[in-house]
Amino acid sequence: MRCITYLWMQKSKEQLYKKIKYLKTKDEFEEDIKKIQKDYDNLFDEETAALLIVDELGENKQNICKIKDLDKGKECTIYGKITKINNQRNFNRKNGSLGRVVNLELTDETGTCNLALWDKDVDLVKNKKIKKNTSIKIINGYVKDGYNGLEINVGRWGLIEVLEEEHTFINIKDEIKEKISLSGELVEVQPTKSFFKDNGEFGFVTNIKVQTKNGTKQITIWDEKVKELQKFKQGDRIKINNFDIKQKNDNQEIHLNGRGYIKKI
Repeated sequence: MRCITYLWMQKSKEQLYKKIKYLKTKDEFEEDIKKIQKDYDNLFDEETAALLIVDELGENKQNICKIKDLDKGKECTIYGKITKINNQRNFNRKNGSLGRVVNLELTDETGTCNLALWDKDVDLVKNKKIKKNTSIKIINGYVKDGYNGLEINVGRWGLIEVLEEEHTFINIKDEIKEKISLSGELVEVQPTKSFFKDNGEFGFVTNIKVQTKNGTKQITIWDEKVKELQKFKQGDRIKINNFDIKQKNDNQEIHLNGRGYIKKI
């Protein structure tokens, strides 16, 4: 089982409209965005809804390329292995906020290039989800000139798929799993992230934290269960049943999808 981390690439609503302007007027485009937001209970912001429209019209063509084919301004999907990780650098932005960046070296059979991870994405290295010799797939990365040549960046609409990290599902019989529950106070709901699955379908995911009598638990919520989550707010007491447990090294992860359910108590 591959460990997938969802990150995002910057692309404005106006840039997305350019891909389908010969198919829809701007007014039709705006109306469709509002309809999708309503249909999905405002799970998506305008840019995400716009991407869904572009995808449905068949204009979200991924550009899969090799490192030797990279060029400034190009957007692409690329596979490679991390061959070097530099030390984290901290810096101050003009607005006074603190920024973080880690520069890595990405290699495939055709060459080597730089990969930059910024701010929260630095935690992928800090938490060792990405380390030396980790194989990754970058979907919708964008290429720019860096200090040491061409550099791949991952922004709002990009996605990094870590290919070497393994999960083991803890095998729990269905009739037992249905009786296992987790209950407590909903203390955090992270922003919803949308993504394209390997089969081309559109999916979404979020993480929540629940304060239980045994401590704070983080649960990853997938697809339609994210939509169900919109009925709850921070501070509610909830109960989650029929969830999956994944074992990764010495840690257990809780995932809610499929036949699982969440309710207020």
